[in-house]
Amino acid sequence: MKRARGQEVIRQWKLLKETEAARYGLTVEQLAERLGVTSRTIRRDLAQLQEAGFPLEQHQRDTRRTWSLNRETFKGLVDSGLTLSELCALYFSRALMEFLAGTPFRQDLASAFEKFEQCLTPAQLKYLEDFPKVLAAKPEPRKKAGVEAPSHVGRLTTAALEHRRVSMTYHSFHSRKVKTYVIEPYQVYYAQGGLYVFAVVPAYGEARQFAIERIKTLHMTDERFVPDDTVDVTRHANSLGVNLGGKPEAVTIEFQPEAAPYVAEREYHASQSLQMRDDGCLVLKMRVAVDFALSAWVLGFGARARVLAPRRLAQAILEQIEDMRGNYAPPLPGLAATRRAKAQKDLPFTTKAR
Repeated sequence: MKRARGQEVIRQWKLLKETEAARYGLTVEQLAERLGVTSRTIRRDLAQLQEAGFPLEQHQRDTRRTWSLNRETFKGLVDSGLTLSELCALYFSRALMEFLAGTPFRQDLASAFEKFEQCLTPAQLKYLEDFPKVLAAKPEPRKKAGVEAPSHVGRLTTAALEHRRVSMTYHSFHSRKVKTYVIEPYQVYYAQGGLYVFAVVPAYGEARQFAIERIKTLHMTDERFVPDDTVDVTRHANSLGVNLGGKPEAVTIEFQPEAAPYVAEREYHASQSLQMRDDGCLVLKMRVAVDFALSAWVLGFGARARVLAPRRLAQAILEQIEDMRGNYAPPLPGLAATRRAKAQKDLPFTTKAR
């Protein structure tokens, strides 16, 4: 249902753009053809947008009934004026929305800020340009997008909206080869500094995610697909990273007092719950996929974090610690096994992994 709602919002956004740009309005049939949906869907979208307060108006032109967006309604918004703090907030948001570059919204975002800047005096613009010196946002490490990435995003979004299959060549890190795929795109999303497409691969009968910057070539075909409502496009939410991962599991992690307050002030996952113990330790519980992203996150706290459950995650962390030690010091005969045995005695479960 979340996938369907996401596509519905983007389609309705495109409908607003079409009715705004059409000088004499567009008929329901014309809108349906442009958006690649049925007339019934357009009528439902128009009704929902009107109910939400958008000034969509119907006109009788000869024998046709057309729809248009009454732009005069927004005149009050333009004339109302914005406070200095509101102007600053909007201008500052530009840096926070840079991840939209390369999406269908890029041109609209750039155009909006160009018009915004034209409303400012040179002195005001200079003032706002100095804002990053006192108020800044440190972005996540950003993936290096290829030259074709922006056009790939636009075509993938269109394919998802119009339910069209896509043929592409893709550099798979897993196989270390450039492979050819035919995919059915469901969703384009941004996570951890990169853009991804969630798609079903008919040849494999399963859903996968693809990093858009690793797409070499992309061709939108004329073949249509029927979206499968059982496909869960929110699967990546199960992981602390961008992995589709498996089903979420109950995870319990204990943090030492020196790390506890820092962990307590953040939300790492929507399912998390926190318990502060009398000894100053913090116990965090959440339901997430047990994958590489989770292991890397736990290891990032070093000795200040210890996995209490599930036991196979604790075992995997222990094995990684042993492997990490080998990167810094040569193994000593019998020492690794001794240390592993000693550490496992302190774990709150048996040494046999599930």
